[in-house]
Amino acid sequence: QVQLVESGGGSVQAGGSLRLSCVASGNIFRAARMGWYRQAPGKQRDVVATITSGGTTNVADSVKGRFTISRDNAKNTVYLQMNSLKPEDTAVYFCNAEYSGSYYWGQGTQVTVSS
Repeated sequence: QVQLVESGGGSVQAGGSLRLSCVASGNIFRAARMGWYRQAPGKQRDVVATITSGGTTNVADSVKGRFTISRDNAKNTVYLQMNSLKPEDTAVYFCNAEYSGSYYWGQGTQVTVSS
C-alpha cells in the first residue's frame, strides 16, 4: 500500500516562497511518476508539475518560471519549490503518484497567498 504525506503548506504574502514536501511509503517511489496538483475552492483539481522516474519534469504554464519540482529517490520524497507566489496560487496542493496504471493521492496541504 502506498501512502503520501504532504507538508510545507502555510500562509505567505505575495512574492514570498514556500517549499512543499511529499514523503511516500511503500516501494514504488523510484519507479513512479510523481506530481503536484492543486484545487482552489469551487474549481477543479489541476496539475501543477510532474516528474518522471527518470527526472523529466513538466510544469504548468501558469507557474512556469516560478515553481520547480524535484525528487530525492533516497528519501522517497518529491518537492515543489514555489517562488514569487501570487494570490491566485492559493489552493490545496495534493501530491500524486502514478504507477502501473494506479494513482495515489496525499491528503493535501493548504497554501494561502495574501496580497
